[in-house]
Amino acid sequence: MTTIVKFEKLIDQFLDAAWVEQGLSKNTLSAYRSDLMIFSAWLKKDLLIVNREDITGFLANRYDLGMTRRTTARILSSLRRFYGYFLRENHIIVDPTALMTSPKSTPILPQTLTENDVELLLAAPEIAVPRGQRDKAMLEMLYATGLRVSELVDLKFEQINLNQGVVQIVGKGGRERLVPVGEEALICLEIYLNNGRVLLLSGRQSDYIFVTHRGSNMTRQAFWHIIKRYAFKAEITKPLSPHTLRHAFATHLLNHGADLRVVQLLLGHVDLSTTQIYTHVARERLQTLHAQFHPRG
Repeated sequence: MTTIVKFEKLIDQFLDAAWVEQGLSKNTLSAYRSDLMIFSAWLKKDLLIVNREDITGFLANRYDLGMTRRTTARILSSLRRFYGYFLRENHIIVDPTALMTSPKSTPILPQTLTENDVELLLAAPEIAVPRGQRDKAMLEMLYATGLRVSELVDLKFEQINLNQGVVQIVGKGGRERLVPVGEEALICLEIYLNNGRVLLLSGRQSDYIFVTHRGSNMTRQAFWHIIKRYAFKAEITKPLSPHTLRHAFATHLLNHGADLRVVQLLLGHVDLSTTQIYTHVARERLQTLHAQFHPRG
């Protein structure tokens, strides 16, 4: 058995256990795999015969290559989970990541859009054509619900109740949440379902809500390109991705007085500290408005 194959078997064993025991998402598992494969390629020795110096040497090497503190912390987290698993399974007697601390990094404030930016973006699709109806419905749904883009493109009919105006989402770690859908988004969704979707499928069947002209479900990558196109059309020059509308959803809710814990539930965040980063964005907005309009600003 070659060393590379042995490494991959160990990594696959860990990932299978992580998926079964913790219900981690495909994206998270993919990130773990990438981090561990990079480490194993650099290590050039058995993954289970590793000491703390090996790991610090690897992280120092990556830092010299330009890796940020945020990425360093993520890779160290992947290694902690990996060696923590094999320690529990009695394959190793010492966890080489024990007592290692993650580098502190300043929080990165999420890119967001103003409410006017969002209005311009939502108005960009041409709703007289099937694709435009689909794109309009997707953009409205994303902004109305704050769904992750993976949750949006994977939506199926069984998850949506049009009468009650809610979607049932299974998010990271298999956690379920109910998210209300605004009236405007529901209207756009019904127009798409009754017209554009039927024409896009052309008699084909699909369980997915959002489909392409080939009859397959929309992908994250394809939707990213769609948003880029509409941002260009709307003359929005800020960096933009599907996740930007999720940030806008949270920030605008807070700007209008929503409770932080309500936003936490809607976004599907387990830890409130994850949601609290949006308060920095909202606070910056309040400070800007105060400076602009207050007589002593």
